[in-house]
Amino acid sequence: MPEKRISINDLIMEYFQEHPSEDMEHGPVVDYVQAEYQRLYQRTPRDPWRAIRALHQKGVLIKVRNGIYRYDPEAVVERTLEDFTPEQRREILERDNYSCVECGRGERDGMTLHVDHIKARNLGGKAEIGNGQTLCAQHNFMKKQMNQTQAGKRMFIRLYEVAKREGNEELMRFCEDILETYERHGINGHIEWNK
Repeated sequence: MPEKRISINDLIMEYFQEHPSEDMEHGPVVDYVQAEYQRLYQRTPRDPWRAIRALHQKGVLIKVRNGIYRYDPEAVVERTLEDFTPEQRREILERDNYSCVECGRGERDGMTLHVDHIKARNLGGKAEIGNGQTLCAQHNFMKKQMNQTQAGKRMFIRLYEVAKREGNEELMRFCEDILETYERHGINGHIEWNK
């Protein structure tokens, strides 16, 4: 029987398991994975840093802050991350007229489109049509980085609407607090929020 192939995830976990409960910068982890993968298979692994992020999203690693992760064997809570089916993706794209809901641009404008979870998968967001939106690659990146106030406000408005539909009062209050902070500080007043 052939020997089991060692994956990028296996190498990442090997590194973290050798350093349990330590805050690890992802640079040395990536260096280790690349060197080991090159030694084993004589080729460079593909995107080990994305694999680290995916392990965090699945609940295996803890994100301490940007670029720093920790493996705590006592805190591992593996989550099943729901993704949209091809049929759901098609329905969301059609509903949004194959255009980014933020800027209105689409493939006709040379933009790559993404079907995005409004409430993120790693926060329990479901793969449901009502939790999906079409974003261009640029706005999807902005949302993920959360360093743009406009993208943030629009995201919290949509998240508020999803929470309202779901009857999730705790999440509604959370979004209201954030959106009221935008209003209190006069940030992005041109983006209207109807409570």
